[in-house]
Amino acid sequence: MRKTCLDLVYELAKTDPRIFFIGSDLGYETLKNFKNEMPDRFFMEGVSEANLVGISAGMALEGKIVYANTIATFLSRRCFEQIVLDMALHHVNVRLIANGGGVVYAPLGPTHLAIDDIAILRAVPNMTIVAPCDAEEMKRLMPQTVDYPGPMYIRLGKGGDPIVSSDRVPFKIGRAMPIREGKDALVVTTGITLGLALKAADLLAQEGIEITILHMPTIKPLDTATLLKYVRQTSVVVTVEEHTIIGGLGSAVAETILEANLDTVKNFKRIGIPDVFPAGYGSQETMMSKYGINVQNLCTTIKQLNVTNFSQKGN
Repeated sequence: MRKTCLDLVYELAKTDPRIFFIGSDLGYETLKNFKNEMPDRFFMEGVSEANLVGISAGMALEGKIVYANTIATFLSRRCFEQIVLDMALHHVNVRLIANGGGVVYAPLGPTHLAIDDIAILRAVPNMTIVAPCDAEEMKRLMPQTVDYPGPMYIRLGKGGDPIVSSDRVPFKIGRAMPIREGKDALVVTTGITLGLALKAADLLAQEGIEITILHMPTIKPLDTATLLKYVRQTSVVVTVEEHTIIGGLGSAVAETILEANLDTVKNFKRIGIPDVFPAGYGSQETMMSKYGINVQNLCTTIKQLNVTNFSQKGN
């Protein structure tokens, strides 16, 4: 996913002189073609991420479209003030490309796990947050980022993520994507968790449970109209994300449902990382499974909420 994203920055820059790239302490070979062919628009900033954001914002104020790339934890935490005051306050066209959203860097331990980046940046006015599910969805996203107004946070997976998306549902920044429809539950996903939901849907169908999957590659602004359309059609809603359950996709969905003042109460559950610093080291998959972000727990949760729903109807 990361390679696809950066390759597209290069391709877009070849035809649009407004596009600049700034990396922070990335590998020597990163965007080598961009560096060689357009050296006046390629910069590699050192280990000073706040400076990375400041430079990007300054260029954007001069009419440039800047793609800035480094590790997600450093972008979202280390330079928060610069993002707020230099970028968001001035509504400049900077695209923060965040490597390793979620627990991608599990081998490096809790300091490198971007489990709160969505929550941090959801609170920033003018900020758009997108989390594609795979490299093919990234291809559909990137051309739309060029002229999209204001700052944007692009959350990347680890690379090599399974391709689970299709172009059957048109991709547009700010729009939810109905992927599958069923009467028994609604599952709302973002990023790579779409793949988990699709696997869970196939397993549940074998037991006669049909679920709707609503993919949210754009977390902010949230497509509340489409979300509520599908919420109204079911009694069970589950969100699943590679992020803390506090302040991310699950929180955004819960806020939307509660403020809609619906006639019926929904059985609702957020699947994600609880309010902890993830402990230990491992792989992305093992760390996600440790906290129940997997197919088995998603299936179990949906079945339990359906049992509760049927019990309530019986009463």
